[in-house]
Amino acid sequence: MKIGYGRTSTADQKLDLQIDALEKYGCDQIYSEKKSGAIRNRPELDKMLSSLRSGDEVVIWKLDRMARSLQHLIEIVDIIQSKGAGLVSLQDNINTTTASGKLVFHMFGALAEFERSLISERTKAGLEAAKSRGRKLGRPFGLSKKAEEKSRLVQSYYEEGKLSVTEICDVVGISRRTFYNYLKRREVTLLSES
Repeated sequence: MKIGYGRTSTADQKLDLQIDALEKYGCDQIYSEKKSGAIRNRPELDKMLSSLRSGDEVVIWKLDRMARSLQHLIEIVDIIQSKGAGLVSLQDNINTTTASGKLVFHMFGALAEFERSLISERTKAGLEAAKSRGRKLGRPFGLSKKAEEKSRLVQSYYEEGKLSVTEICDVVGISRRTFYNYLKRREVTLLSES
């Protein structure tokens, strides 16, 4: 069975061009939605993937309609292939049901893996170079000057006892968790819940 999938990024974009191309190709069923490709939670894509059976063809107008990144596209194609189905991209001339289409797609996957390895190597080399120059890596220990001032203010308000914890958080502009972290850091003994 030929199953089409069409997607636009925003509600004001039209799906007509994609739907027409999918119908012309002979899709028996078409799933479509108006969601950003960067969003992983796409109900129609999920429905389409769960409906796949061995021998089905997922037909899309263009690869970027399926996913925004090569990594995400490869993940989706892995799901499609694990169900015994194939992918056809009309504009990109890719058909993973053929030997040459599988080869092209595997080359994409290899290039994506190569890119991830290069990024990892560059990151590690950069960290090593920074270490060798004596730079300390990671988050700096202690509080910034601004946070230190806020922690003193929190301690002062707390020890004064006129404001509740919620009121102190509102006045200082911090969360309750930060409030308690500041007091712990300043070694203030907590009384009862204010």
